[in-house]
Amino acid sequence: MSMPDKLQMIVDQFAAAPRELRVQALLDYSRRVPPLPPKLAADRSRLEQVHECQTPFFLATEIDDDGAVHLFFDCPPEAPTVRGFAGILCEGLEGESWQEVLAVPADFYSGMGLQEVVSVLRLRGMGAILARLKRQIREATESEGLE
Repeated sequence: MSMPDKLQMIVDQFAAAPRELRVQALLDYSRRVPPLPPKLAADRSRLEQVHECQTPFFLATEIDDDGAVHLFFDCPPEAPTVRGFAGILCEGLEGESWQEVLAVPADFYSGMGLQEVVSVLRLRGMGAILARLKRQIREATESEGLE
């Protein structure tokens, strides 16, 4: 399986960074999560909660007419590690084709060295975020007959 170039670059940067810098980079990515667009902020029913996360985490995905994926996350700033993972996903997957997003390995983050800076429970939540995101994309492509 392969990853989009943007996401691979992030994985490589984390893998090469010392432990202390991984924490700082995760915090930096937590500040990069864009706010919800007005349509989702006004109608939060379109957001799905990821119950496996220890903190309230919600997401929505959209696929535009060109097949590009758009990601939307809502996570409190008080949860910087999981919010940082959302920032990594935004940076690495936003605008990529739905096929490329579905091809991302479920455990892509294991090569980043995050297990050294994040608890096992947080890692499990991160895996659940990616799984939920991919499930939403699969459901959207199936309902649109894009398979």
